[in-house]
Amino acid sequence: MNNKQGIVNNFFLFTFTILVEIKINQDFMENFAKLIHKSHITYLPTNFPAQFYGLPDGRVYILFARLYEIKYQRSGIEFVTAEHLEFSYNYTEEKLILHGNLDSKKPVYPEQVDKQNPKFKILKVNREINSLAEAFSLLNKKAKTQLSTKPQDIQIIPEKGNRDHLSIA
Repeated sequence: MNNKQGIVNNFFLFTFTILVEIKINQDFMENFAKLIHKSHITYLPTNFPAQFYGLPDGRVYILFARLYEIKYQRSGIEFVTAEHLEFSYNYTEEKLILHGNLDSKKPVYPEQVDKQNPKFKILKVNREINSLAEAFSLLNKKAKTQLSTKPQDIQIIPEKGNRDHLSIA
């Protein structure tokens, strides 16, 4: 009986050690691209869901899938990354900004990014990835690099008094 108990204890210890090593070495993915809105029925030219993200560069990016035709009666799915031209995003305040909004006191709701006749520019079409999750990971890497690289053209210029302001050189 003691021999079986020792085997069970050793197996438990071995399994526990492996799980702890996996937990320690696992690379946790942080979300740098901030989800603004997710829509299953959208005004975009697709029958698939669309996701709208805000990135540190102040732009609103759209991820969606669409069908493409390879040859006669053969099709595939491609994933599109586009930039919304009618909105921008304040990354630090997590605030959506509508271009041409004369009344700045009026709130802009996240659902407004998915509107009729949206103006957007397609940045990249990818046929090698297989899901929106993979498309998001590519966009998330882009957001991470935007956060890690400091713009070289911004310098602090002292102003009168104790305040400083940023100026683009």
